[in-house]
Amino acid sequence: MSRHTRRRSPLQVRLWTAGAGIVAAAAAVATVTVASAGEPGGRAAQPVKAGADHAVFVQGNELDGNTIHAFKRGKDGTLSAAGRYATGGKGGDQVDAPTDSLASQGSLVYDEKSGLLLAVNAGSGTVTSFQVQGQKLTRRQVVDSGGDFPASIAVHGNLAYVMNAGGAGSVQGFRITARGLKPLRDAHRSLGLDNDKVPLFSSSPGQVAFTPDGRALAVTTKSAGTIEVFPIRRDGRPAPRPVVNDSAGGVPFAITFGNGGRMLVAEAEKSTVSTYKVRADGHLKVVQRPLANGQDTLCWLERAGDFFYGGNTGNSTVTGYRTDARGRLALTNDVGIATPPSAKSQGVIDLAVTQDEKFLYVQNAVSGTVDGFRIGRNGSLTKVTTATGLPAFAESGMEGIAAV
Repeated sequence: MSRHTRRRSPLQVRLWTAGAGIVAAAAAVATVTVASAGEPGGRAAQPVKAGADHAVFVQGNELDGNTIHAFKRGKDGTLSAAGRYATGGKGGDQVDAPTDSLASQGSLVYDEKSGLLLAVNAGSGTVTSFQVQGQKLTRRQVVDSGGDFPASIAVHGNLAYVMNAGGAGSVQGFRITARGLKPLRDAHRSLGLDNDKVPLFSSSPGQVAFTPDGRALAVTTKSAGTIEVFPIRRDGRPAPRPVVNDSAGGVPFAITFGNGGRMLVAEAEKSTVSTYKVRADGHLKVVQRPLANGQDTLCWLERAGDFFYGGNTGNSTVTGYRTDARGRLALTNDVGIATPPSAKSQGVIDLAVTQDEKFLYVQNAVSGTVDGFRIGRNGSLTKVTTATGLPAFAESGMEGIAAV
């Protein structure tokens, strides 16, 4: 679908209609702002450990200067503001985006091995890396993303690949070093799309992701309806061209992986999830046809052990899924809602699971909030915290979240 075509698809119409209702509801809600600018003060500085520790990071995606909002996570999952850090780049806003300015998953990524937090600056065509100490960010480095409108990052070992959503779309490889990201020569591949530098949200790619073994790199393309897989050579560089696989469901968006390396893809058109086996040559085999959740516009999907959680932006709900011993996916309940929406939880977008898989954090774009949930043994979600005062969706809004 060409970016130059302004006729809205049925998906866009549904999103705009849902978004208008969300905005109207959210306008009547007063929120308490969490002070988040600058470094916490008052007490003498305490030693901090290398790497992230009990932290949640939220990307503000501000157009005049992108920032990372850092939160300390308590043992009970509650969040308290721990600082705000400029990335040295600008946020971005895709054309006709209804609630999510970047229209992607994986725009903010924490790499445990290197202790780096990686963030896209969509409005500047750059990527920022920070060294993380506890909840503190240091040693900022900014590099060119290798394309227009970077929107997603994937990490495996000492490799990082950035997905650029603008123009023809591309992936660009980097080495992860002690000093940050270093561009990898001959690791730029086009996606062959037809977007302007700032893409239309429905025709931009949704996510780039490594398979768990690091042998392939996958990219979803929404309106093209494909999952494009680049086999990765031993030197870390992709095959010259991707293997183009048709998506089993309409508007493929987010990618995650289950047991045995099975790929799960969230599909926005009918709020479905399809499951694939990734073959060594880059071809995908459908092992479970699209599973509908009965909600509106499923875009984001994250794993927590045997459970998966999806964000439905059209009606601001979160769906829970579970897998059985054979890896077959099912809903955790009949209605497809793991947690009901609230007045402070409007415009559900990106989400993140802590590394211990005990807590789920969900961004609410229209409300400018992040909800935290404790994950029960049966996959149920119990709300334990709401952080407020984050950049709410208007001209643009926050997108991207990482939890440790």
